[in-house]
Amino acid sequence: MNERARRWAIPAVSGALIVVALILGRIAPTAGDWFMLAAAVVAGAPVIRKAWSALRVKVIGIDLLVAVAAIGAIAIRNFWEAAAVTFLFALGHALENATLAKTRSALAELVALAPTTAIVIRDGEQQEVPAHTVETGESVVVKNGGRVPVDGEVLTGQAAVDEAAITGESIPVEKSAGSEVFAGTVVADGFLTLRATGVGADTTLARIVHRVEEAQDAKARTQQFMERFSKWYTPGIIALAVTVGLLTMDLELALTLLVIGCPGALVISVPVALVAGIGRAARDGILIKGGEFLETAARIDVVALDKTGTITRGEPKLVSIRSLSLPGELASQAGRRAPSALTDDEQDVLRWAAMAEAGSEHPLAVPVLAAAREAGITIPAVPESVRSVPGHGVVAVVDGREVAVGNLALMGQREGVTWAESAVDELAAAGQTPLLVAVDGRIVGALGVADTIRDDAAHLVASLHRAGVRKVLMLTGDNQQVADAVAAQVGIDDARAALLPDDKLAVIRELQAEGHTVAMVGDGVNDAPALALADIGIAMGAAGSPVAVETADIALMTSRLSRIPDAISLAKRTAAVMRSNIAIALLTVGLLLAGVLFGGVTMAVGMLVHEASVLVVIVNAMRLLSRRGGQAGGELRVDPESRRLSRQQSSDDPHVLLARDAGPARLVVGE
Repeated sequence: MNERARRWAIPAVSGALIVVALILGRIAPTAGDWFMLAAAVVAGAPVIRKAWSALRVKVIGIDLLVAVAAIGAIAIRNFWEAAAVTFLFALGHALENATLAKTRSALAELVALAPTTAIVIRDGEQQEVPAHTVETGESVVVKNGGRVPVDGEVLTGQAAVDEAAITGESIPVEKSAGSEVFAGTVVADGFLTLRATGVGADTTLARIVHRVEEAQDAKARTQQFMERFSKWYTPGIIALAVTVGLLTMDLELALTLLVIGCPGALVISVPVALVAGIGRAARDGILIKGGEFLETAARIDVVALDKTGTITRGEPKLVSIRSLSLPGELASQAGRRAPSALTDDEQDVLRWAAMAEAGSEHPLAVPVLAAAREAGITIPAVPESVRSVPGHGVVAVVDGREVAVGNLALMGQREGVTWAESAVDELAAAGQTPLLVAVDGRIVGALGVADTIRDDAAHLVASLHRAGVRKVLMLTGDNQQVADAVAAQVGIDDARAALLPDDKLAVIRELQAEGHTVAMVGDGVNDAPALALADIGIAMGAAGSPVAVETADIALMTSRLSRIPDAISLAKRTAAVMRSNIAIALLTVGLLLAGVLFGGVTMAVGMLVHEASVLVVIVNAMRLLSRRGGQAGGELRVDPESRRLSRQQSSDDPHVLLARDAGPARLVVGE
């Protein structure tokens, strides 16, 4: 007998016996009583066993209340009440398990995504083997429509890969040689040969499943409080029933109070919401570490964003060059030229800067060197000597001459400082990071480097405000003018610039001291101290990063900015469901107790209402499993010429190759 059949067996048998008892009761009342008693025994025996097991470990729970009430009803020969109470309790328990299984469906879907077999190349031939036996470094073949069995790096081939299971993204991603792929994703169109880099429990999918399992079992503070409350509440109900029974000498009233006072809906109100909320998040590529963090995320009112890589693309480019030897008007025009159309003076500035930066590890060295190569400038492999000045720039010796590239503080009292101050102000006002270039103590020019703002950055800030975030900050090590220019374009409320890692920590401490619940958004590695200090640390683009998945409070498997407000909105929805569930449970118990004491509510009616409240609480929580404000629907099609995927909102063409709902992609066979 499978689990589903066992779940419904007891209420089915008990219900059938009750029906027979009701029919026989009209013909042979004694036989009807025996069948009613049998129904109570069938449904009540498991309840009594659970109550006894709980008592042995000094736990007084719901099962004890129902067991005492049923035994008492049998003692006073009220077989109908005993059968009705135990049957309804068994039915409610079966429905509860079924609906709880539904809320955990996201985890079941994730587990089901793990392929059981893989095609590997061994001895020059393709062999199908169990996925867990694939060894790191082996070549794995994934054909069109197949599911990737391991984490790996593409060796050969090109394909569109559906990564919805990992990142929650609805559009397949083009993969080619050198690309990273994850276990559980689907090759929607193409053919790939991979080098396995992660197998079995070391895959990203396995880490996600493990994290979701832990998160769904982790308890929020509200849940912990409710469990402590129920430990006192249950004995309190027993004491109330005994007191009322002694005062009224009405045993049936006391037993009814025991049944009515069952805190079932109250106990389940919070965990069922947490399980559903975390499951919904997992489907969308949002990993929430546990109930406590989901609950805290619902209170976020300040979000701190790192500039580089979050608001901007993290790919700075050289966008302007100014030379001190040029008149101001001509220098301004030069600043708008592309590197491929440089004057001789600008070429000189770029050449000196690139030769110095060739020995620098600073991120801004990359766009300078790239622009020099684009302009056809030959750069020596390394300078004669290099001295890095942390926080300021680099000083190098090139062709026997000292070249300094960096900020205004690095220039000190070098010749041309007045011009440099003006150039720095102009470049910064334009949203560019200025790099001054000096040769042998004389400033010869300035470079303007800018990091392109992401297209969805402004939408992110607006969405965070709509999600209830009062203040969005940008924390950056760049200068204040650049930070202000970026903040103005994106709509950020407050830009804090020229910050070292310790300064970012100070800002977060300041906000927390003011009573704010702060979320810090970073990459999970570089911003680790700030992520750890913030009330909620959110790691972007965590797919394939074990550190981010394991350490972040919330790990977003994609770098799409919209996932940040999605996570906060879902947390707030979950918290609202938790509050409404608690209110429903308390109101139901309160009304039933009042009905028993003053309105004549019977034991069977009370149990029926009580079990109905449990189902209402569960159904309320299951609303979280639905996608609210989800991604655009429509269909994904393969162009027969380019063999690339595109989305269409609707079509009457029956030869659709790929379609999508909220879950993973599925192959649709045309007619």
